[in-house]
Amino acid sequence: SLLMKRKLFLYNFKNLRWAKGRRETYLCYVVKRRDSATSCSLDFGYLRNKMGCHVEVLFLRYISAWNLDPGLCYRITWFTSWSPCYDCARHVADFLRAYPNLTLRIFTARLYFCEDRKAEPEGLRRLHRAGAQIAIMTFKDYFYCWNTFVENREKTFKAWEGLHENSVHLSRKLRRILLPLYEVDDLRDAFKTLGL
Repeated sequence: SLLMKRKLFLYNFKNLRWAKGRRETYLCYVVKRRDSATSCSLDFGYLRNKMGCHVEVLFLRYISAWNLDPGLCYRITWFTSWSPCYDCARHVADFLRAYPNLTLRIFTARLYFCEDRKAEPEGLRRLHRAGAQIAIMTFKDYFYCWNTFVENREKTFKAWEGLHENSVHLSRKLRRILLPLYEVDDLRDAFKTLGL
């Protein structure tokens, strides 16, 4: 089936602050071709990590086989259960630089941090500098995924307790990661001036 089972989606995409035991990354994707003011959907589906290969790299292999026309513009949207690790962020950033006619939006349920807690934020910043738009999934994104990628049997998506609060918390955390360092210094100076 092209669609994900409901329990699988809810378990893997729940935006818990501590998502213990959720080792796999799932990636739901939509690929569109943009022709001036209109866009045409080319493909959608979902992938997950396979045989030690991270899902982001699997997607890059998949899309590379398409032989994208350099004269056309493409927009790819990802909804991921975890944000990319440092290595995957590097691969994706390199891919985006190689395909300037392609834009990538990433909506992620949770932020991934390995033992080296400095590597992943740097990877996200590199991805952001390469032109990727990165955001935390909100209710609207979960609702869209539920209706697009999930075998929902006509059941309406219902938010779990803490969905909104966790989205806000993670969005703030992501903003702090992506905020240029000089802005952080400016804020520190402003707080000193205010005596805070």
